[in-house]
Amino acid sequence: MHQGKFVFSQLMNMVPKYEFNTYVDHFNGDKGIRNFNCWQQFLCIAFGQLSNRESLRDIVTCLNAQHSKLYHLGIKSKLSRSTFSDANNSRDWRIYAYYAHFLMDKVHKLYSDNQEVKQFDFTVFALDSSLIRLCLRIFFWAKYRHCKAAVKIHTLLDVQTSIPYYFHISDGIINDMSILKQLAIVPGAYYVMDRGYNDFSELYRIHTSRAFFVIRAKDPLKFNRQYSNTKKGNIIYDQIGTFVTFYSRKDYPEKIRCIKSMDPNTNSVIVLLTDNFELRAEDIAELYKSRWQIELFFKWLKQHLKIKTFWGLSENAVKVQIYSALATYLIVAILKHNLRLKQSLYEILQILSVSLLNKVPINELFTESLLQNEGDDDCNQLTLW
Repeated sequence: MHQGKFVFSQLMNMVPKYEFNTYVDHFNGDKGIRNFNCWQQFLCIAFGQLSNRESLRDIVTCLNAQHSKLYHLGIKSKLSRSTFSDANNSRDWRIYAYYAHFLMDKVHKLYSDNQEVKQFDFTVFALDSSLIRLCLRIFFWAKYRHCKAAVKIHTLLDVQTSIPYYFHISDGIINDMSILKQLAIVPGAYYVMDRGYNDFSELYRIHTSRAFFVIRAKDPLKFNRQYSNTKKGNIIYDQIGTFVTFYSRKDYPEKIRCIKSMDPNTNSVIVLLTDNFELRAEDIAELYKSRWQIELFFKWLKQHLKIKTFWGLSENAVKVQIYSALATYLIVAILKHNLRLKQSLYEILQILSVSLLNKVPINELFTESLLQNEGDDDCNQLTLW
């Protein structure tokens, strides 16, 4: 047997610990802590995510059963469920949020020059949100509706790499358009959004920032056509004009392009608005279709990382778990890039889940000699390639 480090330790060594400790010092995360510091807490959460543990008790029981290995995993002493729970409830969630955002920047730099993942010659962002419904009686702090509780995940996803560029957690009651106002616009990028983000003043901000948007229009759309472009294929019409109503024209005073397209598979018809007048209408419709990547990201995140069953009841514990789940996702993305793996993130996670406490070089887990791919993968699983 290979006498090196455990697979879990090899994986966690791929990410810098210095930045994490910087955030810990900034928020006094380890003040007065002797045995179970923030990094060890993060290791335990990441282990629970990667090994598909269902609860704090499950994580603690699993790790304590391997007590002789804890030190080599980076955990200095035997775990206590109460200590773990107190840490999740009291350690500032911003430590894990800042670290997740640091990893997002790192992964974006790793994948930015990878031409194999690029479908378009420009950056394409998809903006959307997803609700995680909670029990109001238990999560009373998560405001949503009169008899319901929820938290909302807001994500700006780079659709060509499936890596979040912006990630924010809010109460379920927060309006999506308020998040659009917080975004710093990247010049030259395309922002693809559903009709929940129809704030014409914000769309005009994107336009004046030298970026582009593609958004589904709300019904009814009061639009004054000035002239039409030639239509082809599944495009019903491609028009350029201005808004009719006073407030719409006040918020967006310039010309805008309106495209009506039909999906040949479902025969559904959508109306799109964009400030780009150069791309073909078919390409604009294809850009909007790429927005489906963010739906797959939310589905993947909920199914394969533990954020639907929470390991704590406080707002702090919930945010710690979600941001740690995101960080885990990004660590696996770093592993995929560094080892140039062909497997999807889903396959990599499945292999890691049963190999974390093995002592083999981590790259050997993914060699063809050890993998028997039968071609039965779920075609709806999110991939980075």
